[in-house]
Amino acid sequence: NGETKVFAWPIDTPEQRKDVTPPGFGRIAAQTAKQVIHQKIREAEKEAIMDEFLSRTGGLISGMILRFDGPNVRVDLGRTEAFMPVEERIPSERLNLNQRLSFLLKEIKETPRGKEIILSRSDPAFVEKLFAREVPEIGSGSVIIKAIAREPGVRTKIAVASVQSGVDPVGSCVGQKGVRVQAVTNELGGERVDIVPWTENLADLIIASLSPAENLSVILNEEKKTAVVKAPENMLSLVIGKEGQNVRLAARLTGWRIEVEPSEEKSEDTEVTKEEEKEKPKKPRKATRKVKKVSKKEEPEAKLDKLEKEENVSQDSTTKQVFVQNDPAKEGALVKESEEQEDSPDADK
Repeated sequence: NGETKVFAWPIDTPEQRKDVTPPGFGRIAAQTAKQVIHQKIREAEKEAIMDEFLSRTGGLISGMILRFDGPNVRVDLGRTEAFMPVEERIPSERLNLNQRLSFLLKEIKETPRGKEIILSRSDPAFVEKLFAREVPEIGSGSVIIKAIAREPGVRTKIAVASVQSGVDPVGSCVGQKGVRVQAVTNELGGERVDIVPWTENLADLIIASLSPAENLSVILNEEKKTAVVKAPENMLSLVIGKEGQNVRLAARLTGWRIEVEPSEEKSEDTEVTKEEEKEKPKKPRKATRKVKKVSKKEEPEAKLDKLEKEENVSQDSTTKQVFVQNDPAKEGALVKESEEQEDSPDADK
């Protein structure tokens, strides 16, 4: 007849049930009560799931791209959904629907819609957790990551140290033929990863953090916490990096401000000493005066006219004209006599 009743009893003694139906409790009220009960059950389940994920905060978690909310991403974690805001994405990374990836469970945040799981792939801790997964020595604690600096999607620098004798921290992270660091790079979408050994000597740490540049020297200013790095001219581009990227990451890794200056000494491949300059053979100077050969077949008068034109001899010149026969010896004498008169002081008068 559409009548609804509500009974209640202790858990251990169901025979003690009592009718607790409120007055006027009809079909509509019963339907409303059902919806409220289901909602409370869902909230209790979600709260239990959030408590489970809360214990995994700061660790890696696997998920599948569910949908895009503008630049933000919704990720399916299986039992619940998670949210990756645009600032936690790798800028250069292109995501696809149903793509499965690893994420850093950054935090669980309270929102107007309730608690929400926040994921990240751009946080430096994400790289740290990837190395902990790929490198057993880091997972066991024999190798530790002392510092990390990252520009997501471009480049990351990490400084590692060993707490166990006989363990190479850099070699452990790189792996045989680079398989370990390559696995991390692939997960990051091709992001470059530089691994440097940690040392308490600050100057050595700064030089190592500026790799692959070599032949560097460092001057430290303890008061200003500034390091001046002097590099050969052929190493300046490597020290600074593309758009200052290398020196900027090194500064974040070490915590010091780094200034780069060219060293006074030239690099070995470009240095040339004065002695080497002297030893170079000198090229012979080319003669500036042109001498025209005279053919034996030319007439003496024609040869004399050509000589007068070439030497720019004026008509009123006192040059003595000598007519000789077609004799090679006398032809040479004629040319010589004309040159001597041209070079003499009387010829200019």
